[in-house]
Amino acid sequence: MVKKKEGRRPEKKQEISGECDLDGGFESPIKTLRDISLKNLQSLAIKSRYFQALIVVTLIGLFLRFYNLGYNSIWLDEATTYFTSIKSLADIWQATTAGEFSPPLFMWGEHFMLMLANNEVILRFIPAVLGVLTIPLFYVIGKEFLDRNAGIIAATACAVSPFLIYYSQEARAYSMMLFFLALATIFIFKAIKSDSLIDWALFAAFSALAFWSHFYAIVMIAALFFFALIELVPRIRADIRNLKTLVLGGVVFVILSLPLLLLSVPLFASRTASAPTYGIQGLGIIVETFYEISGSVDLVMFLLVALFIIGIVQSFIINKNKGAFLVLLTVITVIISYYLSFKMPELPRYLIFLSIVFFLGIAVSYRFFYSLWRSKAVVYGFIIILFVISAPMLSVYYSGYSKPDWRGFSEALQEKISPGDAVVSVPGYISQPLDYYFSSAQTNTKEYGATTSQDLEKIYSQKGNSTMYFVMTDDISAADPNGDAMAWLKNNTNYVGQDTGIYLFTST
Repeated sequence: MVKKKEGRRPEKKQEISGECDLDGGFESPIKTLRDISLKNLQSLAIKSRYFQALIVVTLIGLFLRFYNLGYNSIWLDEATTYFTSIKSLADIWQATTAGEFSPPLFMWGEHFMLMLANNEVILRFIPAVLGVLTIPLFYVIGKEFLDRNAGIIAATACAVSPFLIYYSQEARAYSMMLFFLALATIFIFKAIKSDSLIDWALFAAFSALAFWSHFYAIVMIAALFFFALIELVPRIRADIRNLKTLVLGGVVFVILSLPLLLLSVPLFASRTASAPTYGIQGLGIIVETFYEISGSVDLVMFLLVALFIIGIVQSFIINKNKGAFLVLLTVITVIISYYLSFKMPELPRYLIFLSIVFFLGIAVSYRFFYSLWRSKAVVYGFIIILFVISAPMLSVYYSGYSKPDWRGFSEALQEKISPGDAVVSVPGYISQPLDYYFSSAQTNTKEYGATTSQDLEKIYSQKGNSTMYFVMTDDISAADPNGDAMAWLKNNTNYVGQDTGIYLFTST
């Protein structure tokens, strides 16, 4: 009788703690890096449901990120990546100092990739790989923050997120920024627990790499440092020397980021010198970010935001500092983004790191439902629901072009144009994606760029007997907000048609 009572105690304790163990008591033989061996990995693969689920989820995420990787044409921002990355390493840095509002780390990586080949897949390979590697990082974040159940749910949300898949298939630095910020988040959790100088240094190093990937990473980096300071307040009050490791972490970050920090000040002043002509202002940037992270479907957004709020409440119930983490990072991002949206262009992709906080809060919300229904089905249910709500959005994403089809447009243009004709890009900078596929040298044509009606009039005066083709995109509304260029085209050209948002006009 006594043995039976003792045998029930662990089960009762588990129920009271609210924990759910998909492994049924199996403990991983891998506790440190030294424990990694073929035998231990085989044991995990056979006995651990978490390990099995993570492998499956990661493989699905890999397929979704590499499927049709080269299907969409290179668009404007990706063309900017290409034409910057073909420069020398020194010239890439010089482009940043000259006003290119993108740190050079991603461009340096692309520079070496382009030594292998030049096509859409090569340009998007780094973001796709980092997008895949971010999936297990979300698992570790959830595990460090709460438990393995939160980890596998967060990893699933990352793997099937249409928003994260889209930016894993774009030759820009957003996927890289998210990857390094995920690593920084893991090590801030570890550093706070261990107070190890190595963990603080790794947090600082990955934060610096995130900053070298994208300037906007500084928002989350600042929030993580601030959260760490709040967490350490009780220790600091007990002994001021406990502030030492945090300060050293800050010093490491500053040293590693110093050239970029010095450069970012004049770049920021230049970027905010005039009101933004595009982007989303006010609280709209936050709403739109959560909308896009949720897959751009209203009903799904309402569901996921509701789960996020439940997750925040559950985090406060479990540990007030956990709740503070989710609230603090969200609120700091909201306040800074709200302010900056009136100073510089703001777009949801700049806030891609909010997916860490958002998916983490959603993952934590499983605890609420597990408290009502103590079954492993709750965790599996979360995984299934995330797959189900993402499936329709992904089917739409893969069924057609999600970017302007510059490849198809350029092929059609080459069939129309004759030697001696001219092509005018409106605004001028859209010549970048056009020139990735279209060659004026091979077609024996001339190319011009125009942004204002005055530019167009001057170019048109050189027309002669040749035909001029005017290529325009919706970017003209940001480049020429007065609408003069659009009015000039309407009065002086013939509209031919449009292809995925690329408009073609010919001279009269």
